Amino acid sequence: MPAVQITVRCQSSADPTTFEVSVREAASETRHHVTISQRDHERLANGRTAEQVVEAAFRFLLDREPKESILSRFDIMVIARYFPEFDRELPRYLAQPKDSRDA
Repeated sequence: MPAVQITVRCQSSADPTTFEVSVREAASETRHHVTISQRDHERLANGRTAEQVVEAAFRFLLDREPKESILSRFDIMVIARYFPEFDRELPRYLAQPKDSRDA
C-alpha cells in the first residue's frame, strides 16, 4: 500500500475553524475543506490541536474508504453520521505517533 501524506492547513481561525486538507497518495491528490467548531474541538481533542484532530479524522476515514470517496467539503461532525464509531475510535487515532508524514 503506497504511503499517504495528509497535509492540514488552517484557512480561517474564526468559529468554526476552517482547514484545507490535501491527501496525497503516489501521483494522485485530493483536496478537502473541513470545519470544526470550538465546542467540537474541545470535546474531541483530548488536549490535541484542531489540526491534529482533523489529521486524525482523515486517518480514520482513510482506513474506511479511498481518498476519492471523502467529501470535498464537510464539518468534522458529519463523519459520525457515516461512521457511528467515529467518536469512540478517534482517541486511538489521536494517540498514534506520527510516522513519515509531514507535519
